[in-house]
Amino acid sequence: MRKLLLVLLFVTTALFGATDTQLDRAYAKEFAYMKAQKNMLTERLVRVKSDSEQKLAAAKTELSTLQNSVLAKQSKSEKLNDLLYASQQNAQNVSDDVSMVEAVVLQAQSALTPYGIKIEADKEDYQAALKSIFEKSLLLIEQLSTVEVTKGPFYLNDGTEKLGTVVKVGNIARYGIDGSNAGSLVPAGDGKFKLYDEQQAVETAQALAKGQMPETLNIFIFENSTTEIEDKTEKTVYSVIDSGGIIGWVIVALGVFGLLLAIFRSVFLVGAKSATSPLAKATLTELLAGGQEQALEYLKEKKGATARVLKATVRNLDADREHVEDVVMESIMHESSRLDRFGSAIMVIAAVAPLLGLLGTVTGMIATFDIITEFGTGDPKLLSGGISIALVTTELGLIVAIPMLLVGNMLSAWAEKIKDAMEHSALHLINEYNKQK
Repeated sequence: MRKLLLVLLFVTTALFGATDTQLDRAYAKEFAYMKAQKNMLTERLVRVKSDSEQKLAAAKTELSTLQNSVLAKQSKSEKLNDLLYASQQNAQNVSDDVSMVEAVVLQAQSALTPYGIKIEADKEDYQAALKSIFEKSLLLIEQLSTVEVTKGPFYLNDGTEKLGTVVKVGNIARYGIDGSNAGSLVPAGDGKFKLYDEQQAVETAQALAKGQMPETLNIFIFENSTTEIEDKTEKTVYSVIDSGGIIGWVIVALGVFGLLLAIFRSVFLVGAKSATSPLAKATLTELLAGGQEQALEYLKEKKGATARVLKATVRNLDADREHVEDVVMESIMHESSRLDRFGSAIMVIAAVAPLLGLLGTVTGMIATFDIITEFGTGDPKLLSGGISIALVTTELGLIVAIPMLLVGNMLSAWAEKIKDAMEHSALHLINEYNKQK
């Protein structure tokens, strides 16, 4: 058994020993091959890195060159854009200047044409036209800035046409002299002139006609000779009211009606007040002298609120005092409707008048805006009607309302005093009668 084991061990050792030798040889061979591959790859990697570095350096150089080229082109582009913008601005300025010159030439042509001056303009060369405009305008200014005395026609205040001395102060004012008729001339329409009703300008006209300059120059300056200037008209009450339109007349009618009511009520209250104190004293005398029957007989012939209150008082003198006082108060309340007559109507007029004025204001403003919408704001005369209605009706409304309010309150206070006097007289009558019992 031991020999068998030794044989097996020998065989195993021989086998394993041979195997290790072959593995070592294979490993050595493979290692040599791998080392050769490694060396070859290392050399290739070195070459690749070298080539890559060279290419990268070349690419960076080329990129830098391209960047510089792009920056240069961008800078050139920006300069070109600036030049283009400047060119556009110059072109716009030239266009604006041309438009301005054209507008100046057109305006000059329209302004100088009424004076018989014609301006020829060539669209290709405005310089000659501008030169002509300035030369002719200077001559016209010199002509219009002088005082010229000539013969010419003008109209008098009564419409008579006269051929007299005309003093022209440039193109803004004129004076006319024809014997005793002298003064400022104002446009009468269609290039004609009429004598203006203003006495202060007579001395100025006569002095200028003689070539003298007065200390005070009374002058009427007008804008043009085509628009007629109306003569001065004095305002009257009728014209002011009429300028307010139908609403103005309604307010005035209410004011007159309220005034009549205030007068009627004042007359009524004057009679009531004047009868209160004497009638109370006379009734007390009759009552103390002859009793209730004699006092009632005396009051039977009397009329008025105080007489009716005293009658009711005398009839109930024998009743309880509370009952008599109730009768007195009832009688006074019954007479209040007569004493307060027209008071409410007066206060209503005082309240309605300013509202009508406000209505006229709104109506006038609407009319004004309608005219502005249709004709514009070029002619102030077209707007005067609506503005008159707007302002005059407000004024009339306040003129009516303020006095009506004051008078209405004063008459109401007066009526209350009369009621207090009636109550005092009736109570005094009761007290005096009770003392005689």
